Amino acid sequence: MEKGKILMLPMTLGDSSVDSVIPSEVQTLLKELKYFIVENIKTTRRYLKKIDKSINIDELTFFELNKHTDKTEIGSYLAPIFEGFDVGMISEAGCPGIADPGSEIASIAHFKGIKVKPLVGPSSILMALISSGMNGQEFSFNGYLPFDKSERAKTIKDLERLANRNFTQLFMETPFRNNNLLEEVLKQCNGNLKLCIAADISLQNEFIVTKTINDWKKNIPNLKKRPVMFVLGK
Repeated sequence: MEKGKILMLPMTLGDSSVDSVIPSEVQTLLKELKYFIVENIKTTRRYLKKIDKSINIDELTFFELNKHTDKTEIGSYLAPIFEGFDVGMISEAGCPGIADPGSEIASIAHFKGIKVKPLVGPSSILMALISSGMNGQEFSFNGYLPFDKSERAKTIKDLERLANRNFTQLFMETPFRNNNLLEEVLKQCNGNLKLCIAADISLQNEFIVTKTINDWKKNIPNLKKRPVMFVLGK
């Protein structure tokens, strides 16, 4: 029997129109699959209903993969593949495998000789980078910065040094702490350095603006409770 595949499937970045960000080929695949590995079952069920209301959710099998998952169980999630079924990997938002547990599934799949197929969809990291106007040839995604204030200040100074060498630096924060992080970035960084604030990417109230640190200080936006990607560069 031919083995199935792991399909790395994108999800919308928020409550946006599915048709505006998810290709029709991906939507067709989503309607055909019976097995899913997901970061959040409730969110995925809602997403699939947005794709097609006629999908019978009760006929689907979901394996949950997040920080609460018992690591010893993950390998068993791939069992349907050895029975010839494809299994879809879906993260909470955007493309799986980037800054989420999806990479663990891809890693195990490669080790077991299972094909991993990536599908096109929205990525807040790439969409922020390509719209920032900064160097897209040499860049780093740094995820969440340290919570400790002194460590965070040191990390921001390190990112500033790299950005000054034209190595674009991307980072993020939990939505309710965005304003605190922005305040620290404006405090620590050189006034001539550029900062792109990319909030609510692909959503109706999308806000993507690049200014110098000095210009941001003149009019600081309120980013509370908004998903934001910060991009620092020249």
